[in-house]
Amino acid sequence: MKFSVVIPLYNKAAFIECTLASVLAQRWTSWELIVVDDGSTDAGPALVAAHADARVRLVRQANAGVSAARNRGIAEAQGEWVAFLDADDWLHPDYLATLVKVQAACPTADTVATDLVFLPHHPTHWPPAWPVPAMPPEIELITCLPERWMRGPTLSSSSTAVRRSRLLGMQPCFPLGETQGEDLDLWFRLSESAPIAMAHTPLAAYRIELADSLSARHSAHALAPFLQRLHQRALHRATPRRWRLAMLLLVAQHELSLARQNLAAGQRALAWHWLWQARLAWRHKRWWATAALCLLPVRWSDGLHSWLALRSRQGRITPTPTPAP
Repeated sequence: MKFSVVIPLYNKAAFIECTLASVLAQRWTSWELIVVDDGSTDAGPALVAAHADARVRLVRQANAGVSAARNRGIAEAQGEWVAFLDADDWLHPDYLATLVKVQAACPTADTVATDLVFLPHHPTHWPPAWPVPAMPPEIELITCLPERWMRGPTLSSSSTAVRRSRLLGMQPCFPLGETQGEDLDLWFRLSESAPIAMAHTPLAAYRIELADSLSARHSAHALAPFLQRLHQRALHRATPRRWRLAMLLLVAQHELSLARQNLAAGQRALAWHWLWQARLAWRHKRWWATAALCLLPVRWSDGLHSWLALRSRQGRITPTPTPAP
């Protein structure tokens, strides 16, 4: 079982060597590493090119965005499975070996993954050590990803691998020009035709608190394109009822988040708009809590805005896990 590890690279010279080292340290040695330089203007590509390991390959292209870079990596891949890794993240030495075991345990799955750990950025010592259970991990077979996602996020672009034959039939896999949820778009589409197998052990590290990270730049005052497409697929008559309800409820939870974010910004009319859009979730406590916030007197608005802004900074204003009825 050979992996093609695809890293999109754009101006990450400060982090790329640590990321490359985590791939070179893999105990499963059947892999190739494809770094797609997306028009970097720093020393990152030169650092990659300096590696003597023949399995490390640098591909250059004019700047076209992270989706185009990942799609290019898929096109260049020669392995049976394509594993994605961001240029400032890190893999545990057992990561690829664990994916091999996951696939053997769940041969019908075309997508395999592990858990992800979020670790604060440190300029010189990263990643810090974190506990990894010594026992074999529990493997979860996910048959309805939207339903599962409402109990808690699962897949990440730095902890997921996909059978290459599936990806080649879906090119362009990542929607061009998008940087918010472009990976989630692919995971949801993959899950609609084959189950996903996931090992519950944290074998990939995501670097947080980077000032120039994509997640730090997103302000959600409109429904992300991948959610709009998910909503449209849910309305297709061929979509099974269980999937349709889960997809629509997942979109509604994001719409509730938009309602709360607009409240935090003092945009009460927009908050009411998104609350109405999320009306499918009216049975859930979070919908009624958001409605209560919208009804608070305007004279309390300063305190309300401060409270919502604090929750947003703490990362708790994202869709609350709520199981589908």
